[in-house]
Amino acid sequence: MPPGDAGAEPSRAAPAAWHPRWLLAAPHRLGFFAAAAMLAATALWWAAVLVARAAGISPAWAVSPPAAHALLMGLGFTPLFIVGFLFTAGPRWLGQPEVGARSLLRPVLLVLSGWAVALPGLHLHAVMAAAGVALVATGWSLLCWRFVTLLRASRVPDRTHASVVALACTVGAATLWAAAAALATGQELVLRAATQVALWCFVATVFAAVSHRMIPFFSASALPLLDAWRPMWLLWVTVAVLWLEAPLAVAQLWWWPLPAALRWAQLAVELPAAALLLWLALRWGLVQSLKIRLLAMLHGGFLWLGLALALSAVSHGWMALSGDRASLGLAPTHALTMGYLGCTLFAMATRVSSGHSGRALAADDIAWGLYWVLQAAVLLRVLAALWPAATATLTLVAVLAWVLAMVGWAWRYGNWFVRPRVDGRPG
Repeated sequence: MPPGDAGAEPSRAAPAAWHPRWLLAAPHRLGFFAAAAMLAATALWWAAVLVARAAGISPAWAVSPPAAHALLMGLGFTPLFIVGFLFTAGPRWLGQPEVGARSLLRPVLLVLSGWAVALPGLHLHAVMAAAGVALVATGWSLLCWRFVTLLRASRVPDRTHASVVALACTVGAATLWAAAAALATGQELVLRAATQVALWCFVATVFAAVSHRMIPFFSASALPLLDAWRPMWLLWVTVAVLWLEAPLAVAQLWWWPLPAALRWAQLAVELPAAALLLWLALRWGLVQSLKIRLLAMLHGGFLWLGLALALSAVSHGWMALSGDRASLGLAPTHALTMGYLGCTLFAMATRVSSGHSGRALAADDIAWGLYWVLQAAVLLRVLAALWPAATATLTLVAVLAWVLAMVGWAWRYGNWFVRPRVDGRPG
């Protein structure tokens, strides 16, 4: 049974004292705690940057702010959440023995220490940032190899989702090494290209594979009137669209403006893909899920994938008509990153954390409230891109809402990972 499919009623006993040794009791504890720390740090960092900018203060930068933002927000915390999920659900998917968290400790610490070096390096010196990202790439490569080892040892008939995830994670390792090299040599276009490939071919692909496997299963389990419908062609179409976006995003970095014919080709791919995914959100039970908070959170995240591609199609059509002089700006990007990736991450991590801490498998008022603050942050950031006259104000409000949601989640659930399960069971 995948993580979070069953839960127990919480104990009435007083919470046990926290201790870091509990991080080694299960892979999700270690991965999610490290991810929560990175999530809080990056949220506070970017909020501080924007508040300083609004106050007329210009921090020192060794790397341009957009490139630094894309690197940290795209690859800072999400891979660590993927670690926590994959080494919890992955062995069950693949029919392999459970993975001990202790075996993951060294590479996770490499990733964390790498970001601890890279973050100040983005402000102080690009070579320092490069050294930090190289440490991150080393840790992530070791984690990828660990998962690939599980995949190769498996003999279960269905290894499709795990194989897609393993391929995407390997691409992620390659992009991290490319980012480190780009920082070391001062090739910012290469850095930005690496983060674009990582976004589409690594992070978004992992999320798409997990969504395809888990959302219909969770929905059918909670709502018996729904079936766990997930034909494999849906996965292949979604992954193909995501991977097609990567070279086009890279091409846009080098060859601006792109020919109108290429913009129309982008629209021709994105518009039907958006329609398919929006229909799929309904087919998988978006409306029915509203009865169950935790399920609604997951469906609400998936809805943003279709919306992101719809916004991208409109933007590319407008660019084709205007010779690339007008577009929807960063609205599609933030619908994808903050909307689909951010809200799905929030929902999935909340589900796993609740079920594997011995608590009821449900979103209480705190989780539900933080989730809607996150949704408000997404809407504000998308609106900021669509309303140029209010961009600065709306972006600042959006990042403050993001901080409230994500730091709030990290504080609350991070506290669970360093305490024993409330039901007294191991793990």
